[in-house]
Amino acid sequence: MAKPPRPDDVPGLPARRAALKLLDAVMRRGDPLEIALHGACQGLADRADRALVHAIAAEVLRHLPDLDALIDGATKTLLPDDAKARMVLRIALVQVLVLGTAPHAAVATALPLVDGGPRKLVHGVFGTVTRAQPALPNPPTLPREVAARWEGQWGASMVEAAARAYAVRPPVDVSLRDSAATAHWAEQLGGTSLAPGHVRLPEGANITDLPGFADGAWWVQDIAASCAARLLGAGEGRSALDLCAAPGGKTMQLAAAGWQVTAIDQSKKRMERLTENLTRTTLSADVVQADLRNWEPDAPVDAILLDAPCTATGIYRRHPDVLYRIGPRQIADLADLQTELLARAADWLKPGGRIVYATCSLEQAEGEEQLARFLTARPDFSLVPAQVDELPVGIAPTAQGWLRTLPDTLADTGGADGFFIARLAKGSN
Repeated sequence: MAKPPRPDDVPGLPARRAALKLLDAVMRRGDPLEIALHGACQGLADRADRALVHAIAAEVLRHLPDLDALIDGATKTLLPDDAKARMVLRIALVQVLVLGTAPHAAVATALPLVDGGPRKLVHGVFGTVTRAQPALPNPPTLPREVAARWEGQWGASMVEAAARAYAVRPPVDVSLRDSAATAHWAEQLGGTSLAPGHVRLPEGANITDLPGFADGAWWVQDIAASCAARLLGAGEGRSALDLCAAPGGKTMQLAAAGWQVTAIDQSKKRMERLTENLTRTTLSADVVQADLRNWEPDAPVDAILLDAPCTATGIYRRHPDVLYRIGPRQIADLADLQTELLARAADWLKPGGRIVYATCSLEQAEGEEQLARFLTARPDFSLVPAQVDELPVGIAPTAQGWLRTLPDTLADTGGADGFFIARLAKGSN
């Protein structure tokens, strides 16, 4: 009679162990999913295994409240939120309900994860849930704390739109090196354009295999993110700083628009990506690795783009971990940093120069409130309202003159990331 396989011999188990480790890093330590992925996947040489680890973790986070509702409905005594058995059940169930894994394979790789723990409980709950053949809600349920916070800022309709957007795969937008060739690249890439220099790709496109990628004719950049550089217009050889620049989408936009760009970022690894992107696109910029709290330019400049460090709640569709890592404390801490950086950057601008402040956040503390605080502290600056003809089709400035993209922005064509963008001018006196 054949012996049952040892836990370490179960096919696919190392990837599930890595997924458990990755989710622990996100939920318990607050590490960003993409950063924690490398450490969690140590020992996994197969790229497909690493992709599976990412998919399991991302889909658990996307559907976590709904997975928990199924688990709680199958237990007499609720498992603690941080119980290992609960996380193992989430991993097993998401494979069956989202990723299409056969139930026997999912449970075979789940039970060894709770060796020394409640294996019978996990097996029983998994069986109870899967025998009922449930379907996860569409759209997914947002975490209660996030929904309450956003409803307080934007109202119930925004929360409903955020949930709907959460269920849709984010589109892939690209920015073009030559905006005059927009029609050409829209045809070549089989996409649609909402603005000069923009193409939205068809779903499922393999980026690196598309025409123009290797030649540097375009780069991936969400349409909302591209609006920040659009508000600075043509450079005509003038000087510009791109602060917190990596991985370089806005740097390349500014360089393509004729600005003499100095790109500054603190991260060595991300700056290497920026340099690679500049090389691929044959665009040029001075690249500086530095902490903006300690660095300053040799002379004032004509324009500044500050895409400030933020909570990144505006890109929750791509990075669902932000909904679990970010709370009031993180929002307050990052708002303080934004205030400091914006104040420093303002002093580096020539009289009459312009600064664009941007965050990929859906939190008013990092956008509207930040702008109001700055204008109160710096009466020598004024808001320069964005104009409709400067922006992509379907994206409009607010009545106050700044730009705020929300989950219902471009909803009929795939949506856009959440951004706050404001353009300010420094007085000439």
